[in-house]
Amino acid sequence: MSGSAGSRQRRLLDSEGEETAPESRPPLRDRQGAHWKNAMGFWLLGLCNNFSYVVMLSAAHDILRHQRAPGNQSLAVLLADILPTLVIKLLAPLGLHLLPYSPRVLVSGACAAGSFILVAFSHSVVTSLCGVVLASISSGLGEVTFLSLTAFYPRAVISWWSSGTGGAGLLGALSYLGLTQAGLSPQHTLLSMLGVPALLLASYFFLLTSPEPQDPGGEEEAERAARQPLMSSEAPEESKPDASPTLSLQERWTVFKGLLCYVIPLVLVYFAEYFINQGLFELLFFRNTSLSHAQQYRWYQMLYQAGVFVSRSSLRCFHIRFIWALALLQCLNLAFLLADVVLSFLPSIYFVFLIILYEGLLGGAAYVNTFHNIALETSDRHREFAMAAACVSDTLGISLSGLVALPLHNFLCRLS
Repeated sequence: MSGSAGSRQRRLLDSEGEETAPESRPPLRDRQGAHWKNAMGFWLLGLCNNFSYVVMLSAAHDILRHQRAPGNQSLAVLLADILPTLVIKLLAPLGLHLLPYSPRVLVSGACAAGSFILVAFSHSVVTSLCGVVLASISSGLGEVTFLSLTAFYPRAVISWWSSGTGGAGLLGALSYLGLTQAGLSPQHTLLSMLGVPALLLASYFFLLTSPEPQDPGGEEEAERAARQPLMSSEAPEESKPDASPTLSLQERWTVFKGLLCYVIPLVLVYFAEYFINQGLFELLFFRNTSLSHAQQYRWYQMLYQAGVFVSRSSLRCFHIRFIWALALLQCLNLAFLLADVVLSFLPSIYFVFLIILYEGLLGGAAYVNTFHNIALETSDRHREFAMAAACVSDTLGISLSGLVALPLHNFLCRLS
């Protein structure tokens, strides 16, 4: 099926109440072609959705510094970055399903492009922060939309989406750093990346094929059948991508209670992870190395992003069902590094390098396995809502860590 045909079909599917006539099963070659187009489509959607966010935040910090913004720049950027995404993810399970997917994707792409343009041409702190807000809206709306959309495709696309989001951290940071080091100003670097939101829109409208009914059988279905469902009253139902099912408030609440066994551990993972990143990275400074303080910080960020990318791409190699174990290990990471900040007992920066790489591996594994497990343990009727509701976990963990990590960071600075 061609990309343009897939786009036209999807726009038809976005219109509620329209029924499509059943079609004969496509030949094997067409199914394989559709599989790889969808896999690449979701990988690019994950990459573009988070790429714009990573790049724009780096540029916002640079431009705020050049504008000599008063006060705590990191706190201002963090609030503009987190709050819009948190609001979107909290409200999304209540009514976002009423808006078809295509307008959501258009808004997400437009906000990403708008964030680049606003920050590139910014002459004031307020304008720069508005650009951060647009990037946050784009990222939050995109994540809720595309994770919900995976409910209508084979579950393997969750792995591809997660891998793309992991790659965005590495490629986004490297591309911005590389272009600015090559001599481009932050403004020109941002304008050169306006093709990323265009690629996001092209991936959705022209690369993804129209959703097909998922085939029963196979290893994945056997694993799903062996799992305990999140709702004991679930009955097997056929996926209907042409319209989002209408769930009662009682039904939504029941599904959400079933999700807590995954939501709470993922919140804890991200709380510990971003507590380390926001509160401890700058304090893990070693003088017995040739790296400057700024270079050490960049290495921490790059190793963390590398770990996230590897583990978010690992679902085809192994699955982890018990997310609580990952949450416990990440909290132990936090306690260990916090102890080192206070006591300075690690003899070399290379020990910290290994721990931060491990931190990224745990965080990425928790993300991809959480959504994989939710996809396996929810019925077709509830999956779209469940994926949207679970999206709030990472942002909630980041928000809580910001409330605690920034004051603690300031306290430890005064203490030292």
